[in-house]
Amino acid sequence: MIDFKREVVNCIYEIENSLSKEEIEDLIEIPPNNDMGDYAFACFRLAKTFRKTPNLIAEELSDKIEGGEYFEKVQNVGPYINFFINKNKLAQVVLKAIETKQDKFGSTDVGKGRKVLVEFSSPNIAKPFHIGHIRTTVIGNSLYKIFQFQGFDTVALNHLGDYGTQFGMLIAAYKKWGDKKAIEASPINELLKLYVKFNAEAEEDESLRDEARYWFKELEGKNPEAVELWQWIRDISLKEFNKVYDMLNIKFDSYNGESFYSDKMPKVIEEMEDKGLLQESEGATIVDLEPYGMPPALIKKKDGSTLYITRDIAAAMYRKEHYDFYKNIYVVASQQNLHFKQWIKIIELMGYDWANDCIHVPFGMVSLEEGTLSTRKGRVVFLEDVLNKAVESTLKIIEERNSDLENKEEVAKQIGIGAVIFQELFNSRIKDYVFSWDRTLSFEGETGPYVQYTHARANSLLEKGKFKLTDEIDYTLLKEDDEINLIKLLYNFPNAVLDAMEKYEPSFITRHIVEIAKAFNKFYNACPILSVDKDLMKARLMLVYGTKTVVKTGLSLLGIEAPNKM
Repeated sequence: MIDFKREVVNCIYEIENSLSKEEIEDLIEIPPNNDMGDYAFACFRLAKTFRKTPNLIAEELSDKIEGGEYFEKVQNVGPYINFFINKNKLAQVVLKAIETKQDKFGSTDVGKGRKVLVEFSSPNIAKPFHIGHIRTTVIGNSLYKIFQFQGFDTVALNHLGDYGTQFGMLIAAYKKWGDKKAIEASPINELLKLYVKFNAEAEEDESLRDEARYWFKELEGKNPEAVELWQWIRDISLKEFNKVYDMLNIKFDSYNGESFYSDKMPKVIEEMEDKGLLQESEGATIVDLEPYGMPPALIKKKDGSTLYITRDIAAAMYRKEHYDFYKNIYVVASQQNLHFKQWIKIIELMGYDWANDCIHVPFGMVSLEEGTLSTRKGRVVFLEDVLNKAVESTLKIIEERNSDLENKEEVAKQIGIGAVIFQELFNSRIKDYVFSWDRTLSFEGETGPYVQYTHARANSLLEKGKFKLTDEIDYTLLKEDDEINLIKLLYNFPNAVLDAMEKYEPSFITRHIVEIAKAFNKFYNACPILSVDKDLMKARLMLVYGTKTVVKTGLSLLGIEAPNKM
């Protein structure tokens, strides 16, 4: 597809090469409104070279530039040279590219031959898969899809929280109060009750914490009873988690959690020792990071047990050796910023330059209207309940508005679950937010159902108009402002996807397809499609097809399905 911005660079470079093409590109802006063109080049940097005012330079240069086949007009406004894209060329270029690439429009092969790992979701075994997990889960899944779309060999990792002192607590709690039949009937609820009870009792009786530490130490030492209980709890928890993953249509390539790396830690600790990084502090083993503006990193406790940081270092080293990654991405809450800075710095101090390829993608926290989420206190909203409620609410709306809809249960799942995901990915990932049932289940305004409905409306038009991709299209007929504005948004979709990848920010895609949906509905209301002459109908249906294709691709990159009928 033609890069019109690159053509602007070429036009300017042909008549003025005191700046490099890269410098010219950096000075190109998008004007605030269409009356000022599609691209603008600012002439301020040329004032010293020309010894003239930027306004005069812009006037002189614009007179020399010929727009050629790509630009219908080039004119100066003050210190800017404004370029107006040839509308006929734009329509032809964009819609032919979509026709050719179809659901791959916006993709590249920039990642060819390079492997990207995306670690996301990573719930703690035996704890509720609650609304607080939704952000890592859907942001990570979207980034996985975006990198894959750009040609990377992408690997989805679920680093399960299946190790640590919490297992000592659970084993101790189970041995005191556990009921195997009750747990197998309702695993997460019953295990949560044990966890909450243990923490409540430990507030009164500190010796319980010693029991928890004892059983975790036994687990690390491969005590058969501890290992058997741990494996059972892990298996039944993962079975429950997979119900949610199935609802979200998310698949993982690896479920290797913290326990997988437990036998790889001694070698890593030995290497840190050999490289002179370890120090003793009050009986514990640390790496001093104060010279780098961080507190010391605790590698081993007094009793010799390991911590998250030790396991994360071992995991990263295993992944480099096993996958030889280009990027190793971690979608983990911003609360863990210091933790990631610490262990990535330690890998760097160990002499590994690939430490810089370990990327922490933080996100803001979710809280409830009645306060913060707390597993210890049992204050949680189960993610499975949220998704089920969204589906049920959607089915009620369908029953009221379109009760004859085919496969309405399936469509209700696509819309309800899509609505939850879309809301999560609409705002910048770094923002904190308060979970609200009303907002999650609202389908008005800039929502997933609005975008999905745009896709369904486009599909209906194509069916009614008997659209065929083999039809001859006269692109010169697409010249109305609402048509051109929509085409420009389709043209910019690949840039939105690239920005989302480079900044690890799916909301760039979410917001872009909302703008496409708005522009499409404006076009639909302003420009008759099926009641015009045959040639114009074919051209406009081609634009409908382009919109449907791009909206579906955008939704897919977010992990959302696009129903053909609603």
